[in-house]
Amino acid sequence: MKYVDNTCDGFIDILASKAAVPGGGGASALVGAVGMALGSMVGSLTIGKKKYASVEADIIAIMDEAAALQSELLRLVDEDAVAFEPLAKAYGIPKDDPDRARIMDEALKSASSVPLEIMRACARAIELHAEFASKGSVMAVSDAGVGVLCCKAALQGASLNVFINTGSMADKEYAAAAEAEADALLEKYETMADGIYGSVVARLR
Repeated sequence: MKYVDNTCDGFIDILASKAAVPGGGGASALVGAVGMALGSMVGSLTIGKKKYASVEADIIAIMDEAAALQSELLRLVDEDAVAFEPLAKAYGIPKDDPDRARIMDEALKSASSVPLEIMRACARAIELHAEFASKGSVMAVSDAGVGVLCCKAALQGASLNVFINTGSMADKEYAAAAEAEADALLEKYETMADGIYGSVVARLR
């Protein structure tokens, strides 16, 4: 069974256990999906309201992408667990095995690739929240704020799962490229998310 097919209680119980997966990467993807779902909720509460007729086309235009991102992040919950399995096995290879270093490096690359995908999805989710927060129903603006905070947390959480793997890679060129992409995503989208959250707070206080 896929981890995302669990009940909420079931997923949390597995997450709290000593099982290696799901871990921080899968949890980040799930939080990102929750955040995107909140953005979509804002859109759903906006469409069909006369007050927002002037922005309805804009909201409708991003709703499909928001749904796709939500599904993608849920897929990445399980994909992160799959990507970690080779690394878990690699740690069990005897240190005197001549193939250990190569296998370990391949496994580290696999384990860092999914968190990068999660970061990319969260970055786009944050961009969509800018639309939902500025154009969506004022009655749901707080949900847009919560949603963008979730996506920011997911972005940051996934980055930690990139860095913990790149730090152990023998292929320093690959590691540097992955870290550079993660750093660029953090620099741009942490700031964007903070701005969206600040705009929401300003409308509420």
